[in-house]
Amino acid sequence: MRCPFCGNVDTQVKDSRPAEDHVAIRRRRFCPACGGRFTTYERVQLRDLVVIKSNGRREDFDRDKLERSVRIALQKRPVDPERVDQMISGIVRRLESMGETDISSKVIGEIVMETLARIDTVAYVRFASVYKNFQAAGDFDKFVSELRPGDGQGE
Repeated sequence: MRCPFCGNVDTQVKDSRPAEDHVAIRRRRFCPACGGRFTTYERVQLRDLVVIKSNGRREDFDRDKLERSVRIALQKRPVDPERVDQMISGIVRRLESMGETDISSKVIGEIVMETLARIDTVAYVRFASVYKNFQAAGDFDKFVSELRPGDGQGE
């Protein structure tokens, strides 16, 4: 594993342990060249996924990109970081088990929204505001009123 600090390719593993409910291995590494310490994660990847964007463009699925968007939606929310890791791993497993290697960004967005809705309503609305490209406050009002039980006018 290449050192992210100096580029040395001869790094040493100092500690390995299960992470994310035993779906990943967390490795603490040490670089003898510069003394840097860093962490890597090893996960099973069932297949290489390709995301089909709404404009038809294709790009390799990036777990880190998914994780960043979910963490942004959950920023400053009372959700345990370990729960977030489990959620992201669950979404990736679900995508990999769909049987297709090409997955539309729309499907990924819907799965993320469905998962966030079960975990944190505020994060769900945050994610939806970007995913559905809200342009004005009225877009938020309409979306939130659909979440409310009853007549949709707010009580």
